Amino acid sequence: MTFEYTVTAEFDHAAVAAEWAAWLRDGHLQEVLDGGAREAVLVQLAPLRFQARYAFADAAAFAKYEQESAPKLRAEGLAKFPPSRGVSMSRSTGEVHARLSR
Repeated sequence: MTFEYTVTAEFDHAAVAAEWAAWLRDGHLQEVLDGGAREAVLVQLAPLRFQARYAFADAAAFAKYEQESAPKLRAEGLAKFPPSRGVSMSRSTGEVHARLSR
């Protein structure tokens, strides 16, 4: 069953939000794919709120990502976008029970 991992980021300043989004598009999304995700999507929910959504084959693939790749990637993100820059992040995970498309 597909396993989804979502990072929600909220910003105090538009310039920092734009910098973060560019950082994801210019490499971070690909690094998560390289770490085991099957899909990576960046969604802007509001002017200062984004979600990075990642799909993994299953919970075991996500667990491997968390153990092997996530510590380095999260440390890099925190170094570039600490709370002192007006950034607030939260993470959520879950199994996909249904997905429809045309």
